[in-house]
Amino acid sequence: MSEVSDGASKIELRAAALARRAALPDSDRAAAAAALAARALPFDLRPGSIVSGYMPMRGEIDPRPLMQVLASRGAVLALPVVTGPARPLRFRRYQQGDALERSRLGILEPLTAAPEVVPDILLVPLAAFDALGHRIGYGAGHYDATLEALRAQRQVIAAGLAFAMQQIPAVPAAAHDVVLDYVLTEQDTLIFRRG
Repeated sequence: MSEVSDGASKIELRAAALARRAALPDSDRAAAAAALAARALPFDLRPGSIVSGYMPMRGEIDPRPLMQVLASRGAVLALPVVTGPARPLRFRRYQQGDALERSRLGILEPLTAAPEVVPDILLVPLAAFDALGHRIGYGAGHYDATLEALRAQRQVIAAGLAFAMQQIPAVPAAAHDVVLDYVLTEQDTLIFRRG
């Protein structure tokens, strides 16, 4: 767990976490992604479950090995599409090898012709997390808005994916911040879901 000073703001915590993550060697990144894909899942995966992953950027742990394991177990894969600041994400179906396009934010997303789907499980990128399931994202509020909207309609699982070194003692959580159900790292599975 990384040390931070008491009273650090989310902006400071995010910047420190991203700097630590950026310093990881490529060999450590690849080993962590493989270890993550080999971990036992803390939740049931029913055939046909829609799992939204993401295309890694800015040093994020690569979810693609895990996504391929989930697809081999019958999951239908999807990727998020950004619709606007602090707005819920939309999701489009994705299979390995599908053509992707860069959004105006530089994020790789499925083509507009890909069918829209509603995920049952979201693999959530993050900058930092704590032992209570709070996360620090990138400040745009996309996943908070998405999880709030989805959970108002149905049960959905939110599993943060991270390197173990991204854990910090405490995230200064606000009322609008949504708690993750799980965080999966190359070393551990943290469970926050109740019931």
